[in-house]
Amino acid sequence: MKLTYLPDVEPRPRRVAIGTFDGVHLGHREVIAGAETVVTFDPHPQSVVAPGSQPKLLTTLERKAELIETLGVQELVVIPFDGDFAARSAQDFVEHVLVQRVQATHVSVGENFRFGHKAQGDVELLRADPRFETRVVPLLEVDGEVVSSSHIRGLVSGGAVQYADQLLGAPFAVEGEVEHGDKRGRTLGFPTANLVPRPGYVVPGHGVYACRVALPDGTLVPAATNVGVRPQFVTGRGELIEAFLIDWTGDLYGARIRVEFLRRLRGERRFESVDALVEQMHRDVDEARQIVSG
Repeated sequence: MKLTYLPDVEPRPRRVAIGTFDGVHLGHREVIAGAETVVTFDPHPQSVVAPGSQPKLLTTLERKAELIETLGVQELVVIPFDGDFAARSAQDFVEHVLVQRVQATHVSVGENFRFGHKAQGDVELLRADPRFETRVVPLLEVDGEVVSSSHIRGLVSGGAVQYADQLLGAPFAVEGEVEHGDKRGRTLGFPTANLVPRPGYVVPGHGVYACRVALPDGTLVPAATNVGVRPQFVTGRGELIEAFLIDWTGDLYGARIRVEFLRRLRGERRFESVDALVEQMHRDVDEARQIVSG
């Protein structure tokens, strides 16, 4: 899939889907269906329009692109969202982005899509334009709940990654470069690959999870992963994501990995002794191995 920033887009007729698409969840996938080009925004518009009020994000731009590519999309057009762009009118967005630059023949959006200065543009403005055909996709409901990025953020933050994954259509994942930790896991028999959570992005609630880890070569390895501050030990370090790769050995320091969260096993807590912690870790690993392999 080709990734292009708006100023560099080659004008040609396109079938487009437009949205922020954080998480690329099931509702987003309905909007994207049938589009050859997806138009999105980076950074999140809220961070420019109302700094400090923007949500923590589910996906980086890179991860968003990977997920969109799996949907058969040929091109991702990224609009650099800044103060100047936020000040443009809704009609200006239609005229200069959709008609002149992207040359949209078909436009697909969710029913709550808003655009232009002070979000004055809506789906009715798009429908009224005869230069392209507009497809408005109703909000998707699953089990009586609207599928939305904000709802999924709440699920992930609360540790309900199994349900979040169902709404996302893919495992919630955290990516990053493996960093050195306290090396205490090695002394306990559970060496871990450690990621420092990236500011501005959602992190699963503290606890232990069954996960898959994608290595740089694409290999997927089952893992038992702790998210939290390690209450058994006074480390002085902040929040960490510590993945113990099951039945795998090697050095990952400095490598970029992706940790995919499948199910929460338990909360993070302090045990009466280190031995009791190690016993629980063995149980966690056995359970994670079963979940991932099953």
